[in-house]
Amino acid sequence: MGRRPPTSAVDRAGEVRHVTRELPSWADGPTRDAILEFVASVTEGPDAVPEEQRVAVFDNDGTLWTEKPMPTQLHYIVQQWRAAAEADPSLAEHQPYQAAVTGDLAWLGAAIDKHYDGDESDIETLIGAIVRLTDGMSVEQYASSVAEFYRTAKHLTLQRAYRNAVYAPMVELMRHLEGNGFTCYIVSGGDRDFMRPMTEDYYGIPPERVIGSALGLRYDDEEAQVRYTDAFDFMDDGDEKPIRIWSRIGRRPLLAAGNSNGDVPMLDFVQRGAAGLALLVHHDDDTGRGDAPYDQGAQKALAAASERGFTVVSVKRDWSSVFADA
Repeated sequence: MGRRPPTSAVDRAGEVRHVTRELPSWADGPTRDAILEFVASVTEGPDAVPEEQRVAVFDNDGTLWTEKPMPTQLHYIVQQWRAAAEADPSLAEHQPYQAAVTGDLAWLGAAIDKHYDGDESDIETLIGAIVRLTDGMSVEQYASSVAEFYRTAKHLTLQRAYRNAVYAPMVELMRHLEGNGFTCYIVSGGDRDFMRPMTEDYYGIPPERVIGSALGLRYDDEEAQVRYTDAFDFMDDGDEKPIRIWSRIGRRPLLAAGNSNGDVPMLDFVQRGAAGLALLVHHDDDTGRGDAPYDQGAQKALAAASERGFTVVSVKRDWSSVFADA
């Protein structure tokens, strides 16, 4: 399958017909050119990669939508912890319930940043409290609770629905890839079942193409239900990402996009392939007045980008707009 038509064309009758510019929210420059040239190189000519081998993978938080002041899932979880502490006030004496009750977002954000820097002490505390929230819940009950959150919650600083905190340039990239025979997957450190209720609506990615961290599951034979256990199955981050990609897809992707230290193994796995392009989103500008510029949690990735051949996507330089309603 060849590339889609250029941004403008003339039909056989000589009349100019309008064709949407490829990647319209991407600014003209070397990054956009590199993406378009890469897609052309794997879809055109005698060396074109067969469509069934055209796979692209995308991290979620900070890559497809905002992750500051806290990842969306943590916003949901904080609400659940606050409700649990209201039901049992003794919980408020301990983290992370204390942070949820007092609104101490700094502690919660620091726990995520420490994880990206390799310090798992606080993330283990978070995970322990997370599994207690869902223990015994059916997968349908959890999906319904998450869907209700997406229906009503607003981004903490943008004060808009989370569907409107999605990065338009990255969604355009997925559509461009699909228009050239690619199959796109989400590969995130976030909870797989927290993402599934929204990915088709927000990104056009069906739930079966969502790869993420997972809580333990068991089958309730008496009620014919799949339920969560009190254990965490695996964290889909760092070295685990290439493993989960291979176990779920069985192919080395041609393109990967991420934004943090935890994405480096996935980006490296793709970049070192026969024809790979690894994109590292750098938050060097205020993304729509929602995220102040930040490198925290991405220092190692940014430092390694040149050596490893990653293409750095500058929010400031490479995106002409951030959200679809800009």
